[in-house]
Amino acid sequence: MNPFDVTVYHDINQFAGHHPVLDAFMAFIAKDALELYALLFIVAWFAMPKAEERKRHALVVSFCSGVLALVINVVISHIWFRPRPFVALPKGSFTQLIPHPADASFPSDHTSGSFAFASGVAGSQLRWVQYSFTILAVLTMIARVYVGVHWPTDVLAGLVVGLVAGRVMRKYERLVRPLTRVALRIFHYGPYSRGAVHAKSSVAR
Repeated sequence: MNPFDVTVYHDINQFAGHHPVLDAFMAFIAKDALELYALLFIVAWFAMPKAEERKRHALVVSFCSGVLALVINVVISHIWFRPRPFVALPKGSFTQLIPHPADASFPSDHTSGSFAFASGVAGSQLRWVQYSFTILAVLTMIARVYVGVHWPTDVLAGLVVGLVAGRVMRKYERLVRPLTRVALRIFHYGPYSRGAVHAKSSVAR
């Protein structure tokens, strides 16, 4: 345990257990952030015009960024196992609002995935998605410390992993275009929408 982690952890966690509404909100974000992202992905995917391909590809890149971030975290956690605060700190010196296995604490999977989603969709002109993803990522980063299951450097490392994963996936976005095409074909969107197919048929005639 380093002084920075212990000090900042207690600075944030000290508010837990005193404000029921805030506790409930932070616990919800800490536990269910990924489910909220799933909901945002679904809404964004189906809210766009059926012919829109480029922005839907950005969503696929964003999703793959999150997957890449989690893979990176698995590698890191196998190289260096770090106990969680509720394991390392003396009983009664912290407040833990949600149950959690005593697995590797570093880096934070929730934070890595959240910032990877936000980074993966950056520059895609899906501004409301990018803003929503980023705000939720920041809340998740704070909430994971607030509820007592992560050290501050766990979430800071998660932020870095997420940003790197998003940047890598944006740079090599062409690698996941086949996945985008499969998804578009399944839902009859983009070049597979009825309007696009009809236009191609008319040109062919």
